[in-house]
Amino acid sequence: MKRHHYLRPVALAVLAALSSPAALADSTQLESVTITGAGDKLGVGLLQQQEGARARSDVSKAALEKQSPTSNIYQGINMLPGVNASSQDNSGMFGGALTIRGFNSDQIGVTINGVPVNDSGSYSVYPQEFVDLENLCQGSVTQGSSDTDAPHMGASGGNMSFVTCDPEKERRVRFAQSLGSNSLQRTYIRGDTGLFADGKARAFASYSHSETDKWKGAGGMKRDHVDTGIRYDFSGGYINASVLYNRQIGNAFGTPTLQQLQQTGYGYDYSTSFIPGHLTPKNGTAQKETGPNPAYYQLQQNPFENVIAKVDAVLKLGPDTRVKIQPYFWYGYGGATSQQTQSESAFLNKSTHTDTAAKDLNGDGDTLDTIVVNGSSITRTRRPGITVTMEQSLGNHLLQAGVWYERAQHIQTGPESLTNADGSPQDPWMQSNLVTRPDGSLYQYRDWETVSTATQLFAIGTFNFLDDRLGINAGLRTPQIKREFTNHANDGCGASSKTCAAAYDYTINKTYRETLPSFGMRYYLAPKQQVFFNITKNYRAVPNYAYSSSNGNVQVINGQVVMSNDVVPETSVNTDLGYRWQGDILTLSGSLFNVDFRNRQANSYDPVTLKSVNINAGGVHTWGGEIELGTVPVKGWSAYASFTSNHSEIQNNLSWKDPSGNNTVLATQGNDFPMTPRWMAALSLQYSPGAWYVRTDVKHTGKQFATLVNDEVVPEYTTVDLDAGYRFGNIGMLKNPTLKLNLSNMFNTSYRIPSSYKVNAADTVRYNLGAPRSVAVTMSVDL
Repeated sequence: MKRHHYLRPVALAVLAALSSPAALADSTQLESVTITGAGDKLGVGLLQQQEGARARSDVSKAALEKQSPTSNIYQGINMLPGVNASSQDNSGMFGGALTIRGFNSDQIGVTINGVPVNDSGSYSVYPQEFVDLENLCQGSVTQGSSDTDAPHMGASGGNMSFVTCDPEKERRVRFAQSLGSNSLQRTYIRGDTGLFADGKARAFASYSHSETDKWKGAGGMKRDHVDTGIRYDFSGGYINASVLYNRQIGNAFGTPTLQQLQQTGYGYDYSTSFIPGHLTPKNGTAQKETGPNPAYYQLQQNPFENVIAKVDAVLKLGPDTRVKIQPYFWYGYGGATSQQTQSESAFLNKSTHTDTAAKDLNGDGDTLDTIVVNGSSITRTRRPGITVTMEQSLGNHLLQAGVWYERAQHIQTGPESLTNADGSPQDPWMQSNLVTRPDGSLYQYRDWETVSTATQLFAIGTFNFLDDRLGINAGLRTPQIKREFTNHANDGCGASSKTCAAAYDYTINKTYRETLPSFGMRYYLAPKQQVFFNITKNYRAVPNYAYSSSNGNVQVINGQVVMSNDVVPETSVNTDLGYRWQGDILTLSGSLFNVDFRNRQANSYDPVTLKSVNINAGGVHTWGGEIELGTVPVKGWSAYASFTSNHSEIQNNLSWKDPSGNNTVLATQGNDFPMTPRWMAALSLQYSPGAWYVRTDVKHTGKQFATLVNDEVVPEYTTVDLDAGYRFGNIGMLKNPTLKLNLSNMFNTSYRIPSSYKVNAADTVRYNLGAPRSVAVTMSVDL
C-alpha cells in the first residue's frame, strides 16, 4: 500500500479555510466587532449549552442541513468529542462504522424518536436505514454513560438519540434534487399540511429516491425512503406519531485484508465477471466449481427493508403531574448475500446429525459436484414495545418513574439460491427459487429463532438547591432480558461427516438481570461556569449469537447439546469529572473520564464467511479526556473544535475455547483494546455573512489497533470536507431556493478502517477503505 504523509489538522484547517471564498473577503475595513445571532449558542450547530451532570454533545439542524442529503446518522455526529465514525463511501448510503470512547456501536444504545434501533440479537446498528437527513432536527451523544430511562439492553458505553422534526405550522411543499460523483442522483419531496383541526393538528409526509455507483468496482446502491409524522396538541398535552420506512438494495464493497491491500492496491474489490462460471453438467464426473476470486460482485448484495412506527402521548394529569405513554413497533427484513459453494453431498441428514445427505443441484444425474450458489444471512425481526413514564414536579425538583417492555422475535436464517448462467442471483431478496434438501425442506446454513423479552423499571430524581446553583441527579434502573434461543437443525456443520451442535434441535433459555445506579452533580461556580460529576453503571446482556455453535459455547456431549461455556454479561462503570464555560461568545465543555469494564465482550464478524465470534475479554480499563468549544457568529464567522485523548488497556491475557473444544490463550495483558484511537481532533470553521455560507470540517483520527494482540496497526489519518451554499431570494411562487455544494475528502486522503477487529488467531482483519474525493450538488425549493 502506498505510504502517505499526513498533515496535522490545524495546518489542514488553515489551508482549507484559505482556499475558500470566505478567506478572500475584504479585510481592510476596520470596524468594531459585532455579534450576530444574539443568544444563539450553536455556532456552526455542533454545541449547545448544557446543565446536566453528564458528558453530552449535540448536533442541531443548523449543522445537519449543511451536509450532503444522503449522509447517514454516523456522519452527522463525527465531529463530536469521543466519536470515531467512518463510512464505506462519502454518500453514506452504504453504511459505516462507529466507536465512542472506544465503545463499538454494538455497545452503544441508539434511538430514533425514542425507539431502540440496535439489532435485538447482536445490538448491531445500520446507520443508513433510519431517516432522511432533511427530516432530522437533533442528534445527541451521551459519551460513556447510558441514560437511566433509555430503552436498551446492550448499552454499556453510552447512548445516541436522534429526533425527527415536527410537522411545519405553515403549509408548504419542498422539492430537492441532488447530483454528484459516482452517478449520484437523489430526488426528495416533502409536503406539510400546516395547521388544521382548529389549529391543533399538523402533519407531513416525505419521499426520497437515491442511487449511486460504488466508488470502486462494479455495482451501486438504490434506496427508497418514506418519513411521515403527525402532531395533535390539546389543552392537556399532545400526541405525536411518526412512521419511518426504508427499502434499499445494493452491492457490497470488497473488504481486503492488509496482505490483499498490499498486493492488489487501493482499488481492490469484487470481480466484475463470473469467470470461470458454471461448468457444463456431466454425469459421473465430479465437477468442482470455484467461482471467481475475489467473489463475483452480483453475489455480494445487501437488501433490507424496515419500518419504525412510534406514538408519543403526553397527558397532563394535574398541575404538576403528567404521564408519557410511548408505544412503538420495529420491523425489519433482509441481510447480506455472498458467493458460496455447495457440495451436492453436504446436506443435513437429520437422522445422523451430519451434513452427509446428497442432492443433485445441476441436473446431471449424480451428486458428485460442488456448485457456486448465492448464500445469505437473512434476518426477520418483529419488535413491539412500550415505555410509560410518570413525572411529578415538586417545586424545583422533579421525580420520574416508569417501565419499559419489549418483546422481539428475531428469526435468522441462511438460505441458498441457485444463480443464473451469468452468475447473477435468481432472487437477491432470498424469497423465491431457494435450494432445498433431499427431504424437501429448505437448506439453511443457520436456522435460529430468538425471542427476547425485555423489561426495565427505572426511577430518576432531579433536585435543585441553593437557588438552582446546585443540581443533583440520582437514578436507578433494573434491566432484565429473557433470551429464548432455538436452533433448528441446519446445515451449518459444513461438508463433514462429524456431528456438531448446528445439526441438532436445541433450545437455550437464559435470563439476565442487573441493578444499575447512577449519580450526578452540577454546580454553578459563577453564572457562566459549571463543574459536574457523574458516575454510572452500564450493562450489556449477552448477544444471541453467543448460543450458536460457531462460538464454541455449545458442544455435543453424549448426543446432547450443552452450554459448555457460559457467557457472562458485560458491565462498565463510567465516571466523568467536567467543567463548562458558557459565555456570550464562547461555549466550552470538557471532561476527564474513567471506565472500568468487567467481562468486556470481544466480538468479530467476517463479511466473507458471514460468521460472528464472541469471547470474554475480561477486564478493560479506559481513561482519557474530551473537550469541545464553539462560538456564536461574529461578523459571520463561527467555529467549533473538539479534542479527545483516549487510552484503553486490557487487564489480562485471554483464554477461550474454540469451536473444536481446544483451549487458546492470547497474550493481551497491557495491550490497547482494538479500534480505540489514542487521540482525535476536529475543527469546523464557517463563514456565513448572509445569503451564502462556506464551511470546512477537518477531522484527524490517531493510531489504533485492529487486533487484541496489537499485531496489526491502523495508521492515523486526516480528512477535510468543504460545504457551501447560497440562498436565493423568493422568485414568484418559488420560495427559499437554495443551491448547496458538498465536497468530501477534499485532499483525497487514503486510509483504512477495520470492518471488524481480530479476536483470535483464526480471524482475519478486513478493511473498509476511505473513499476518494467526491462532490454532490443539491438544489432545493419550497412551493
